[in-house]
Amino acid sequence: MSFITAIAILGAVLMLLALASAYLRWLPVTTSAVCLFLGLGIGPLGLGLVSLDIRESTHWLERLTEGAVLFSLFGTGIKLRLSFGRSAWRCAYLLAGPVMVASIVGVAAVAHYALHLGWGPAVLLGAMLAPTDPVLANMVQVNSAQDFDRVRFGLSGEAGLNDGTAFPFVLFALLLIEHGGLGGNWLGHWALKDVVWGVAGGLLIGYGLGRLLGQLMIFLRVRHQDSTLSPNDFLALALIALAYSLAWYLGAFGFLAVFAAGLGLRQAEAHSTHSDVPAEHLTHPVIGHHELPPEHAVAGPLDELEPPQLAAGVMMGDIMAFGSLVERSMEVLLITLLGALLWGYWDWRGVGLGLALFCVIRPLAVWALGGSRALLSGHQSALLGWFGIRGIGSIYYLCFALQHGLPEEISRTCTSITLTVVALSIVLHGVSTQPLLDHYERRNSAKVD
Repeated sequence: MSFITAIAILGAVLMLLALASAYLRWLPVTTSAVCLFLGLGIGPLGLGLVSLDIRESTHWLERLTEGAVLFSLFGTGIKLRLSFGRSAWRCAYLLAGPVMVASIVGVAAVAHYALHLGWGPAVLLGAMLAPTDPVLANMVQVNSAQDFDRVRFGLSGEAGLNDGTAFPFVLFALLLIEHGGLGGNWLGHWALKDVVWGVAGGLLIGYGLGRLLGQLMIFLRVRHQDSTLSPNDFLALALIALAYSLAWYLGAFGFLAVFAAGLGLRQAEAHSTHSDVPAEHLTHPVIGHHELPPEHAVAGPLDELEPPQLAAGVMMGDIMAFGSLVERSMEVLLITLLGALLWGYWDWRGVGLGLALFCVIRPLAVWALGGSRALLSGHQSALLGWFGIRGIGSIYYLCFALQHGLPEEISRTCTSITLTVVALSIVLHGVSTQPLLDHYERRNSAKVD
């Protein structure tokens, strides 16, 4: 498939979604589920307009999924405003740590004993399928920087941090397949480089860069009185690019660095404004504010805002709007392409593995390791157990693994099972997400009343 064809597909699907939005909002499915079925319709199973072979498209598909995950991770990071010692973060740590490891082990065990795969491919499937996707899980994540709900905050933190758990296991599985066992010196090297430094280095590099540049940009905009004139989308792109590339050059995990850069930028905003309210909720920039003088660039009286609040509010609002637009556009394209790919890779073994993961492995891991009743209610634990949505991140890990020379049989097996589980997640979670969230919100409202 050519680049022009991909752009044409994106344009057509976006136009269809825009024209049909009045009807789609009443359907009990997410936009991702609609795009998946659209992809099936234009693929070999339907009109035959698009024919994809993932083995021939691995390189550019890896880059597209990589970009989508980067924007999603950065956007997730800047929505998490709570200080790191707060109890809501404990939920994220538990989900991204022990629950994630237990899910990887559970998937690997089912793949090995039930599907009769070797331990290398089994662990690789576990690492690719266990993480909650930062892109497709956006419906169940925090709505804004003022949303501190345990379920949404925990899922958001997990989606941002799970690369620190999943990616080392992806690398571990590839090394296990390459070496044929645990013998040799590679295990210690993996533990030091990919676990200790990869995780800690990524978080430190990203957070330090985001915090430093965030405070510097707010200071400069206040000093030069150009709070509404600076191109904030440039800052978002710069932070993503610099955090990712610097982490890569230093041998740390770039996804973690980009997520931590978003966290650092948000903490810079909180530190500079000295307010409990996120700065973007205090300012309301008008369209075209880059071309207007400050007194006309923001709706409402400027004299009620401190200069750092104005600078930080416009900056954060622009960055979040820009990131959300890019993320949603790439999500539409990639899920549509997944639908076109799916017919050639559907594998019934993936259905069984996916159901085991969604209905048994993750719910049991959350229930057993998700903390005490003081942290989560039974209803919240049940929702966290179900909302482990798989998507673009799993496809990225798959493309990454395919680029590292997997044997043909392992490559075919991992591809078909991974794509099947992702598609199953899009459908099952797409149908259940909104009803379950509505029920959860009604319960919370009743308790408040």
